[in-house]
Amino acid sequence: MNSLRTVAVCLVIACATLVQPAAAAPPTWSALPVPAASPPVTVSDLAARGPGEAWATGYEQTADGLRPMLHRWDGTAWSRDTTFPGATEPGWLREAQFVGEEVWILRNRAGEGEILRRSAGGWSTVPLPQTLRTHQDFAAVPGAAWVVGEDDTGPKVLHHDGSGWTARSVPDGVLYLMGIAARTATDAWAWADTDTGTAVLRWDGRAWRDAEVPLPPDSNVHTILPEPSGRVTVGGSRYTDGVARTYLMTWNGHGWRTTHPPLGDTSTEAMVRGPDGALWLPVRSEQAFRSRYARVDGSRATFSHGPERTNAIDVRPRALARAGTSLLSFGTAEIYGSKPNLMSERLGG
Repeated sequence: MNSLRTVAVCLVIACATLVQPAAAAPPTWSALPVPAASPPVTVSDLAARGPGEAWATGYEQTADGLRPMLHRWDGTAWSRDTTFPGATEPGWLREAQFVGEEVWILRNRAGEGEILRRSAGGWSTVPLPQTLRTHQDFAAVPGAAWVVGEDDTGPKVLHHDGSGWTARSVPDGVLYLMGIAARTATDAWAWADTDTGTAVLRWDGRAWRDAEVPLPPDSNVHTILPEPSGRVTVGGSRYTDGVARTYLMTWNGHGWRTTHPPLGDTSTEAMVRGPDGALWLPVRSEQAFRSRYARVDGSRATFSHGPERTNAIDVRPRALARAGTSLLSFGTAEIYGSKPNLMSERLGG
């Protein structure tokens, strides 16, 4: 009897094993067609709000000089948008941010800075209160926006509170403002070059102060990711014996944790939090005809490639964005015998 029971149990287990569904294959990167621009092109930024809307910014080279370049993803295909004011005028587009139901884009228009805003009623512009020699970076959230740069008197932070602009001072010793990111109107982060090295600043709704982030010695900062949960990730490079090595620092609400994933000297400027909870960023590919991406989870990194592109000699994703349950990338691909033009890829979705 025991032998028969044993046989029956084994048969049940074997049948259950046979009918179990096969493990799902990991998602792969696929190429997305993008309308061509006038090469050579430069990609600045990519911002997405869910799977059905994303905007990619940059500029192209024309006979009359640089011209702004804007593409929209509608969940199915990329198309070029030329409906914004001054679309054919000289200039360029930089960072793009979603602010509620609107998209805001930092724009240089014939040498003057302004913010492009797109709402349900169409495009409008918000001029900057002064001309900056360098418009270094831009961030916007509901109720606030910032433009960092410099003029002949030094570094500047222009702050928009929803009704108008003011210039905000920065701590003594700041020589140059390199970038900015924001979580809310009262929680923004900037990274700067100071007379004592690289430092991270934080806006608390009233003033900018040194955030006293314990950056690695001899390091710089490429990007800061403040997230709705309160987690903050700093990415940059540390120089040891003249060699750059990528580092990541994460604030969990109580302290900073530093890791050195195996990324070499990769810039973390395009790093984003993926739908799987890991950090994703484009990295230098060892294959000229396809892109390469890193997935970073703690101190571990795994790598994936985009699809092969016939006759490509340089494929470079420049920006990443989370679009619902997928990742979008936007960048350039250089095909043998031609100048770099636009490319886009998607993981999952």
